[in-house]
Amino acid sequence: MSTWLAVLAASAVAYALKLAGHLVPAAWLEHPRGRRGAALLPAALLAALVVVQTAGDGDRLVLDARAAGLAVAALALALRAPFLLVIVLAAASAAGVRALTGWG
Repeated sequence: MSTWLAVLAASAVAYALKLAGHLVPAAWLEHPRGRRGAALLPAALLAALVVVQTAGDGDRLVLDARAAGLAVAALALALRAPFLLVIVLAAASAAGVRALTGWG
């Protein structure tokens, strides 16, 4: 029964957060500092997700072929390569490192 209580509690918290978002005064949302923060939030969350997926394995940090793929992707982005090419290069480099070294 504790699983259902956890699900209900998480649902109530999610609903309360959504409701709180609707109750925020419009003046707060139109403030320049608030707009700047809201504009930067998706990039920060995406960067955190990339780091966790690249360097995390359960509860420890690892350095494997995914790091090589991320480095190649960063280099391709710095050279202004098209996004599809960035994805292909990153995947190919990670696969190449795994095939050649068995690393990762």
